[in-house]
Amino acid sequence: MFYNLAKFLCTLVISFLFRIKTTGLEHFPEEGPVIIYSNHKSMWDPIIIGCILKRPVYFMAKEELFKIPVFGFILKHIHAFPVKRGTPDKSAIKRSLQVLAENHVLGIFPEGTRSKTGNLLEPEPGIAMIYLKSRNADIVPVAIKGSYRWFSSIDVVIGRPVKLEVAEEKINSQKLKEISINIFNEVSKLMSL
Repeated sequence: MFYNLAKFLCTLVISFLFRIKTTGLEHFPEEGPVIIYSNHKSMWDPIIIGCILKRPVYFMAKEELFKIPVFGFILKHIHAFPVKRGTPDKSAIKRSLQVLAENHVLGIFPEGTRSKTGNLLEPEPGIAMIYLKSRNADIVPVAIKGSYRWFSSIDVVIGRPVKLEVAEEKINSQKLKEISINIFNEVSKLMSL
């Protein structure tokens, strides 16, 4: 209930502030577990993604945001959950896998922080770990293009679900990093469209 109200209000706000054009929405799975991942330029990114998708999105958000009095309350009630940045956060990974096991949509920004230049940053290995442990989740890339100046155009490009062939071998931190880079390269391809 709170999620739908927040989504409605946020849709009104972003519709007033930006001209959003979405392409590829037909690629997004209507059911089942989905990991949606995107480049991260602005605090508006999760709001825009959450508003354009029909399904609720459970976003990871840096734990510091949950300590802000009213904002933290809102985050908890729109399905967001905290992640400790800069370290493998077992509780965030566990929560991510629970979200996927319940056939929900998990939202991740693999760069781990916003890009101040708009250029893609190197992804953190967590997306690969979650993808590999989830076993059956679709993984969908999203590129957000444009500037976040008031009344400017923002293009949101949703790609087709990515299928990765990963050899049955012991996965070490280097392999996780390689898989994360391969996954995130799909966002780079969408950025150039």
